[in-house]
Amino acid sequence: MRFNKLDLNLLVALDALLTEASITRAAERVHLSQSAMSNALGRLRDYFEDELLVQVGRRLELTPRAEVLREAVRDVLVRIDTSIAAQPQFDCTSSDREFRLSISDYSMEVLLPRVLALAAEQRSTVRFRLQPQVAHPARALERGDADLLVIPKAYVSPDHATELLFNDEFVCAVWRDSSHARQGLSFERYASAGHVVMQPVDTDKPAFESWFVQRYGLSRRVEVTTYSFAAMPFLVVGTERIATVHAMLARAIEAALQVTLLPLPLPMPPFEQAMQWHKHRSLDPGLMWLRGLMHRAAQGLQDPAAAAPAGR
Repeated sequence: MRFNKLDLNLLVALDALLTEASITRAAERVHLSQSAMSNALGRLRDYFEDELLVQVGRRLELTPRAEVLREAVRDVLVRIDTSIAAQPQFDCTSSDREFRLSISDYSMEVLLPRVLALAAEQRSTVRFRLQPQVAHPARALERGDADLLVIPKAYVSPDHATELLFNDEFVCAVWRDSSHARQGLSFERYASAGHVVMQPVDTDKPAFESWFVQRYGLSRRVEVTTYSFAAMPFLVVGTERIATVHAMLARAIEAALQVTLLPLPLPMPPFEQAMQWHKHRSLDPGLMWLRGLMHRAAQGLQDPAAAAPAGR
């Protein structure tokens, strides 16, 4: 099929080439031979009158024209997938669909067990791929690399559909034999203490609690930086350090650790966790099912008696 003399079948090859910047990996991505992908690249170069990929040292790099094309081509393919190729109905008991969720280890430990239990209760046959969060999460939606983002509401993109899942608060985790556990935690003690903080990978954007503390005007003495929310309470054991952590996560692991949880000695608004999906996929039946499952699981976090899987 052609449009303005372009073989539309080449768009899939072009998307793979621009994503992988490698003929070999692009061929593997779309299940073509390397020679067939090389031929496709030649035809694309002729059509666009641009090299698209150029050799720089031992690597292929995108030309400026290719950089412009990359997001546009991905957007076209996402629209085709969601509006034309998508199935009109979804049955979780017979589907072999894989849902890709971009999610922090905090939500993976607090929310996802409930989601998976509810899916099992429905005898769902779908699969879940849990992926780490990246610097620009909305791009994962736009490139089709993620179906759903589970991220703080403060960091959602204004360009895509969003729904609030649940609220949480922050508490301070300290070693149970520390002076903080014995004497309590005033603002002055909090401000002068050493801290364990979480810094997301591949970005200089801070986690929500660090972002808010900075806005509050407090400069903490950061002694340990980790990429994991769940690790933070473990890293205060045996020290005088403080970890400012999500209350739901901290309470879930408090009994297994030698830690005490104390109120945060500064005002912080509730932490709002949201989910976001591509604006063109709001009517995707499979995603609608998944979003409903996420809401039921989140409701169970706020009210443990609600939305609990049978037998639990």
